Amino acid sequence: MKPFIITIERQYGSGGKTVGKMLAKKLNIPFYNHEIVSMASEESGINAVYFSDERLKPSLIERLRTRGGDTSVLNDSRERYLTDDALFEHQTKVIRRLANEGPCVIVGRCADFVLKGRKDVVRVFVHADDDFCLEQAMLVNSLSVSQVKKKIAEVDEYHAKYYKYHTGKDWYDARNYDLSLNSGVLGFEGTMNEILNYMQVREQAAQE
Repeated sequence: MKPFIITIERQYGSGGKTVGKMLAKKLNIPFYNHEIVSMASEESGINAVYFSDERLKPSLIERLRTRGGDTSVLNDSRERYLTDDALFEHQTKVIRRLANEGPCVIVGRCADFVLKGRKDVVRVFVHADDDFCLEQAMLVNSLSVSQVKKKIAEVDEYHAKYYKYHTGKDWYDARNYDLSLNSGVLGFEGTMNEILNYMQVREQAAQE
C-alpha cells in the first residue's frame, strides 16, 4: 500500500486516538500526539506547559503564581514568544518536519490544515454520538457522569475554537476531511479498516 500521512481530528471520547494508535501499529509507522508538544518545547526552548493541549487558559500565568506552581518558566519567556500564533508556529514546524520524514499518524493540532496541499495526506475526523463518547470517556475518568459530560463539552468546544482560530474553518465541517467516520457505529477496528480501505481506493485511483 502506498505510504500516507494520516491526520486525525476527533471528538473527546470517540476513540480517535485509539484508532490512530491501531493504524500506526498496523502500518508499522510512527504515531504522534503529545509527542509533538515535547518536540515543540525542546526545539523552541519554551516550557511544555505553554503548549498544553486543551488547557491553556488566559489565566495560566496567574494560576501558576497563586497555586505555587513553577513560575520559573515565566522568567526567560518574553510575551511575544507566548502568543497563540507563535506557539502554533512552533508546532507547525514540528508537524511539517515529521511529515517530511515519512508516513505517520498525527492526532490533532490542526495537522490536516498544516499539511494542506500535500497529496500524500489522508485527513480523518472521528466522531460518535453523545452516549458512546460518554461511555468511553467514563472508562478513563474517575469523575461523576455529570462531570465527564461537562469535560466532554469543554474539550470539544476548545478544539472547535482552536481549529477555527488557526484555520478559519469549522472543526465539525466534513468538507475539511477526506473521511468523517462514526466510531460509535463502526467500532474502533471498523473505523481503522475504513481508513485502510480508503487508502487502497486512493492508491488505485492514482494509478488509473
